[in-house]
Amino acid sequence: MKGRLGTILQSLMLTPGLSGHEDRVRRLIARDLSDLPLKMRTDTLGNLIATLEGDAGAPSVMLFAHTDQLGFVVRKVEQNGLIRIERLGGIPEKALPAQAVLFCVGEGRDVQGVVANKSHHATPAEEKYKVTPYAELFIDVGAESAEDVRTLGIEIGTAVVYDPRFIKLNDNRIMGTSVDDRAGCAVVMEVARQMAGEGPRPTIHFVFAVLEEFNLRGAMVAAQSIKPDIAIQLDLALNSDTPDMAHRGEVALGGGPAMSLYSFHGRGTLNGTIPHPALPKLFSDTAREENIPLQRTAHTGALTDSSYVQLVEQGVACIDLCFPCRYTHTALEMCDLRDLESLTRLLVGALRRIDAKFSLDRDLYT
Repeated sequence: MKGRLGTILQSLMLTPGLSGHEDRVRRLIARDLSDLPLKMRTDTLGNLIATLEGDAGAPSVMLFAHTDQLGFVVRKVEQNGLIRIERLGGIPEKALPAQAVLFCVGEGRDVQGVVANKSHHATPAEEKYKVTPYAELFIDVGAESAEDVRTLGIEIGTAVVYDPRFIKLNDNRIMGTSVDDRAGCAVVMEVARQMAGEGPRPTIHFVFAVLEEFNLRGAMVAAQSIKPDIAIQLDLALNSDTPDMAHRGEVALGGGPAMSLYSFHGRGTLNGTIPHPALPKLFSDTAREENIPLQRTAHTGALTDSSYVQLVEQGVACIDLCFPCRYTHTALEMCDLRDLESLTRLLVGALRRIDAKFSLDRDLYT
């Protein structure tokens, strides 16, 4: 299983898909799942919904991850061929200078460039420790004029992402672009493949959502059409096993999947998720009975699609399950394939336990 996860993750990470421009990723996923007995459709926003029919008497489940990645859009093309950008998503500005980027102008025609960085030899001491705001940065694609840039297919509004990379550091650890949330997508795909061969199961809607990095818009729309009883969201958990993050919690890369018990953004978007009490018990019991390591996380400063999915209709029982991740939202994020493998096992084990007797009555758990 770890080998399959690594192979599909590589394909996903090397496929660009800025928020609002995820179609290449969606088509890749649909092709990979086309041999399974799934009813697949794409909604107007671009969410891919793949349904595996099951026991109609059991609670229905929406298992989802987001396909989009953060990046930029072209704001202005200077007459000398340099390009100005707008930020899309939570880009860390201090990590931008000298980064390689990709302008997504069409499959087989994408254009590479670099975020300019002032020559070190010409940088005065007072500038060396300052972060340049993204609006002051520019990208160089080697063009000599605005006309050259437009000949390449680059216009105002063109999508720009970190230049896709996939680096296998060893047998377990992967580094590269868009681990957030292509690793989650890879797990959803593997769970779909395993559950398609199972016997009794609930109806499961495998959703590959769009627009998460653009204010969490896609998954909520999918949930409005699916109307699931349970929604399980897969995304990263902030690591706390490096010196700069040790105060954040107890999540280690390679330590197994993590279960979120609390999330709250707290900056502008006043939203978050506290899971329905039936679901932490389900996953804790599954982990214990199947000898799967399960870490726990509670954090502020970030939120996921589940914060809005939980509000659909009369409410959806939600939980965030996570894979530990280092260096989030940079061009080189890191995850561990063992965590993805354990997360897959945890999900398959839990889904097997959701049958007609599984209750969402809160009084049974509190």
